[in-house]
Amino acid sequence: MIRTGRLSVDIGGTFTDLVLLRDDGLTFSAKVSSTPSAPEEAVMTGMADILQAASMRANELTEVLHGTTVGSNTLLQKLGARTGLLTTRGFRDVLEIGRLRTPGMFDLTWEKPEPLVARRYRLEAAERTLADGTILTPLDSDDVSRAAAFFEAEGIEAVAVCFLNSYRNPANERLAAELLARACPGIAVTASVDVLPEAGEYERSSTVAVNAYVLPALRGYLGRLEARLRQAGVAAPVLIGNSNGGLSASEVARRKPVFFISSGRSSGAAGAARLGTALGEPDLVAFDMGGTTASAALVHRGVLGRTHEYEFRAGMSVPSRFIKAGGYMMRVPTVDVAEVGNGAGSIASIDAAGLLSVGPLSAGADPGPVCYGLGGQRPTVTDANVVLGYLPPRLAGGSLELDVEAARVAIGQGIGHSLGLSAEAAAHGIREIANANMVRAIRAVTVERGLDPRELTLLAFGGSGPVHACALAAMLGITRVIFPPSPGVFTATGMLAGSVEHHELRPVQAGLDSLAPAMVQSLLAGMREAATVALVEQGYSAASVSFEEEIDLRLQGQEAALSIPLETFDRPALRQAFVAAYRDTYGYTPVDAVEAAELRLRAHASTARPLDFTALKAAPAPVGAASGARPVFFGRARGTETPIVPRDAAMAPMRGPLIIEGADTTIVIPPGASVEPHPTGSLVATLEATP
Repeated sequence: MIRTGRLSVDIGGTFTDLVLLRDDGLTFSAKVSSTPSAPEEAVMTGMADILQAASMRANELTEVLHGTTVGSNTLLQKLGARTGLLTTRGFRDVLEIGRLRTPGMFDLTWEKPEPLVARRYRLEAAERTLADGTILTPLDSDDVSRAAAFFEAEGIEAVAVCFLNSYRNPANERLAAELLARACPGIAVTASVDVLPEAGEYERSSTVAVNAYVLPALRGYLGRLEARLRQAGVAAPVLIGNSNGGLSASEVARRKPVFFISSGRSSGAAGAARLGTALGEPDLVAFDMGGTTASAALVHRGVLGRTHEYEFRAGMSVPSRFIKAGGYMMRVPTVDVAEVGNGAGSIASIDAAGLLSVGPLSAGADPGPVCYGLGGQRPTVTDANVVLGYLPPRLAGGSLELDVEAARVAIGQGIGHSLGLSAEAAAHGIREIANANMVRAIRAVTVERGLDPRELTLLAFGGSGPVHACALAAMLGITRVIFPPSPGVFTATGMLAGSVEHHELRPVQAGLDSLAPAMVQSLLAGMREAATVALVEQGYSAASVSFEEEIDLRLQGQEAALSIPLETFDRPALRQAFVAAYRDTYGYTPVDAVEAAELRLRAHASTARPLDFTALKAAPAPVGAASGARPVFFGRARGTETPIVPRDAAMAPMRGPLIIEGADTTIVIPPGASVEPHPTGSLVATLEATP
């Protein structure tokens, strides 16, 4: 019998996760070591394994969904293209000036990140478009020709074009982009209006600069991946997870990679929101811990937090309207995720002050933690968890044998000796500091948003999320923790629940009371038509396209806007919704006049049935985890003999201490907590309430 299926792939810093959903509803999963120098190699290895397990051939796949860290890693490691910028005369230093703010008011050690485009590669052209779209000064084509010659001579690989007020009238900017592309066919050229047709010179300049910077890397990777997939017999379309938790055609990602910087992790948060609905949990924190980073996202009243602005930086990244100027600005639709550079592969070290620190540097997949035996020499969070007994002797379904003694020696010599601690005590300290770092991410989307985490549920996933979840919950006073089915590959599962998206944006900039309904309807009609055409060109029928519309409103004279759902253009209702959203966000009820800034449209298209989390059936693991017991250090003093239970045997309520082992992750239930299965296949842990 011929089977068909959809394959989802999520590349992480340490492991590459794959989930295959067969047409009979059965899911298969695989976890293989990532190959950072050539990420497509891990994809091909994992795909071969999972197709064999599912008794399928490559040509029977109907879709390949892919979340990739290529964009974010390119930014994090500063490995992007040598990038140039062509802008309006007099605006060369917009990227340097930025927002004239710091992310922390009293942090005197903070240093502004270097612009992605060096000043000598930021050139100017004579041209001027007024705020109303009138062209005051036509483009000087000689300036463009000189810029093209300079860029070629300097070996520039990508160029961003951003002119003043081009969002009102893109004629000059488009002409400059065409002239550059014609003069420099080997250079990737991006016009800001093709990425962000919106007011805000710094925001547009930064967004298009990021797009140009990562474009060659992501375009090259996707080209190599698709070539390998076609060679293997995959004829299915390749869809890429975007930063908003949806999917887009690979061709879109090749042109607009700035929309895919948070690819993958956003799919996990979106999947958590959908699972929360199935579980009847409208208020939860989605916590994802991988090998390099840990992240948290808020689902409040059944709605996943999203934003239209994000700053990428090392350390702590929070796409919040309250914390800005700390990294590389991207004004793109994204899931509102707080991320900290603290994952299972994060390296522990003694800093200059003689104190123990963890992250943000990660051992990744190469050389990996010491216990992997692949050449890693510096102790990591994973090494600490191995020494403390939280992790089994084998990971990734038994394919990776861990060297526990090597981890103990590395921690003892590298950390314990300096602090006068035993290897176990030093490992406990590493875990405690890692937990404290990750709590910052959860607090950023709860306490710092005016929400009490004790009233929320923690949903933990990722390869290492379930290992730390209960400890984090206890630190925050959270008493309910949910572990979804196959939490170690849950981000890939969440991608299967996504739909193909297309975004349209139109500036309006008028007082809400004076905004003409006919103009709004005309703009929305044009946006719907443009979105439908784009999705039809990708192979979807017009009948499969649905729309979500929003209007960005703000107080008159202010810059910051809030997105309000636009079901009908009812001025009093829109003002009331804006005032309520403003009060929830800022704790103040405004009485000022309200103005509109932009219209936003998100179009969805899908040919697949929506993923039903309550109906997922996991294929039996070929090799189950062994039962038994081992000492686990739940404190510094001594290990507690702790029962080990395979995940497929956790079919009844149990009390901790308990270690539940699966092929994709390990779930740690501490003393005093209990855990029971849920009809969705999830496990629900209940912790003792803290006084």
